[in-house]
Amino acid sequence: MAGVRVAFNTGDVTFATSTKTVAQVKAASNHRIRIERVRVSFKGVSGAEAPVLVKLCRQTTAGTMTSGTPVKVTDSDPGTLQTTAQHTATVEPTTGNVKASQLVHPQTSYDFVFPPGRELYVDGGDYLGVILDTPTQAGTVDTSIELEE
Repeated sequence: MAGVRVAFNTGDVTFATSTKTVAQVKAASNHRIRIERVRVSFKGVSGAEAPVLVKLCRQTTAGTMTSGTPVKVTDSDPGTLQTTAQHTATVEPTTGNVKASQLVHPQTSYDFVFPPGRELYVDGGDYLGVILDTPTQAGTVDTSIELEE
C-alpha cells in the first residue's frame, strides 16, 4: 500500500426483494487494499418495513455491473489508482465468506468502520462486495466505500 486514500460512491441504487450486490471494489493483482469505512444510506418511506441485512463479503467473480469511478481523496497524491469499482449488479457475482454484517432499518444508515488494529483487507485480485438481503421491500440505497491502496 502506498498510502493513497480512495473514495467510491454509487449514487442511488434501487433494490428489490432479493439478494443484490449494490457495490463492489476490486484490488489490483498483487496489490492489496485496506478498507477504512463502508456506509450504506437508505431512502425508505415506511417505518413498518423489516430491516435489511447488509453484508460485506469476499467475492470471487465480478458479476455483471455498472462501472464506477473511484477517486483520490487528495487530488495531489501521486500515481494512478489501481483499484476498480462497480455497482448495481444485474448478474450476481460468486460470493464467498462474510466479513461483516448488520441489520439496518431502511429509513436509516449504517457505517462499517474499521479502526487501526481491526482493519479489513482485500487481497490482490480479490473483490469486496456490499450485498443487501431484503426480505419484504424494494427501495433505494446510496453506498460509499473509503479505502487505502
